[in-house]
Amino acid sequence: MVESTFHSFANALRERLAEPLPGPEAHLKMASASRLRMAMQPNERTRRSAVLIVFYPYQHSIYLPLILRPQYDGVHAGQMAFPGGRMERSDESLIRTALREAQEEVGIRVTDVKVLGKLTELYIAPSNFFVQPVVGILPYRPDFYPDPREVEHVVEVSLDELMDETIIGANAVEVRGTIIDAPFYQIQGFKVWGATAMMISELLMVINSVTK
Repeated sequence: MVESTFHSFANALRERLAEPLPGPEAHLKMASASRLRMAMQPNERTRRSAVLIVFYPYQHSIYLPLILRPQYDGVHAGQMAFPGGRMERSDESLIRTALREAQEEVGIRVTDVKVLGKLTELYIAPSNFFVQPVVGILPYRPDFYPDPREVEHVVEVSLDELMDETIIGANAVEVRGTIIDAPFYQIQGFKVWGATAMMISELLMVINSVTK
């Protein structure tokens, strides 16, 4: 993709993110049956966190990275996600949290990231986190240096692939011994479901509104 087209995309996305967001309307499209049934809400013990959705030009297209979490004793083990994590006391904002975590987890040079805006915060009941998706761009394809404690694999996804509706599916997903009916995006052999799929749903709804 020529540089001017990437910048035009970024400028249009930045302007759209400053407007009212689809939020729950988009989230519901990729919400699991258990989430809809339980309808859990944040509480006094809920912690804040943030993830970074970062676009960059590569191979005449636009890409973004997803990460595969390693297997560990936790609710999000082995799941696909955006780079991110919990807010620390030293973080002056959730944007800083997203940038710091992306640098720590996959080695993104945060001083080169231009933040375009934010999507709607999303509550994740199993881990009791309120997550803020932050959207940004890099002017180049980054070199990834995944932290093996946090990231098993980095998956680079083109925007064209992400916008292909044929990657959407729905079936039973086993999570820590429990079967959950959940819609998902089938991306390069990985099922992306749960909160990450809900964030992608809102992201795509926003992007579709500026690329028509």
